[in-house]
Order: sequence, then structure tokens, then C-alpha cells
Amino acid sequence: TSFAQQIEGTEVGFDGYFGASTNGGSFSIGAKYGMKFQENFIAGPSLRIQRNWTKNTFTGISGSYNVYGFGAFAHGRFGNVLFAGAEFELMRSPFATSTVSSGPVWSPALFLGGGYSQEFNEKFRINAGVMYDVINHINSPFRQGYFMRNANNVLIPLIYRIAFFFVLT
Repeated sequence: TSFAQQIEGTEVGFDGYFGASTNGGSFSIGAKYGMKFQENFIAGPSLRIQRNWTKNTFTGISGSYNVYGFGAFAHGRFGNVLFAGAEFELMRSPFATSTVSSGPVWSPALFLGGGYSQEFNEKFRINAGVMYDVINHINSPFRQGYFMRNANNVLIPLIYRIAFFFVLT
């Protein structure tokens, strides 16, 4: 008797983000390598790089910096229509916004969420969904991508994510 999970295939996935205003912006790209366990479950490691830029329109001073990190993800796929998942990422940012640390910091994020998922010709899949950052770390570089506010005008740690997966084996 064996209790090990058998890998039924592998996929590579990519997601991205872009946001900009007159005061700056950011874009990122994430890569995922997924191992398929059973037909409806995929999990594996991930990498991300993010580029941020700022421009103070009052002083004319501008700057830019990079953020990078790694993590892991797990998605359940249901009926070729929905997915639910968890994605953990540990990002290294050159800036600390808390007074405890100065200089580069590692910032964790744990996204839980789900959305639409559809496979095309058993070679390609699109996942489009909304993810909630459970940790919501003060130094998280994902804060620039939060898109909702509550009644008190405080940002809610929600991001949207669209990922494209390509079947390898």
C-alpha cells in the first residue's frame, strides 16, 4: 500500500500586474511551476519580480526600485469552470515602512481566493480570480495593487489575478 501522490502532469503558469498613475506605478510578472496531482489539484513553487516607480509631481523628483521573491501555490479546479486556491509569496523589498527595520526586508503574503478557470484543448488554461491577502503585511509590495476600500476608506487587501497555464507533460 502506498500513500504517495502520483504526479499526473506538469504545467507552467504566468500572471502579471500593471498599475500606473501620474505619481508612479508598478508592474510584476509571476511564474509558477505546477505538478498535477489527480485531475483537479495542482501545486508547486513560484517566483515573482516587480518593478515600481514613483514621481513627485510637486518636486519633480522620481525614482524606481525592484522587488523580487519566491513562494508556493496550490489550486483546486472544479468542473472546468471554477478554481479555489492558496498562494504564499515571500518578497524582498528595498524599503521598510515600519520603524523596526531600516533597509531591505522580506515581506510575506498569503493569498486565499478563487474564481473562473477554463481549460482549452488540454494544452492551455486561464484562471481569473480575486485573492485576499490574509497576512496583509505592512511592507507588502502588493499593497499598491489593492483595489477596494471599506466604509472608512481603508484599503481591503484584495487583488485580482489572471494566470495563464501551459501544459508541459
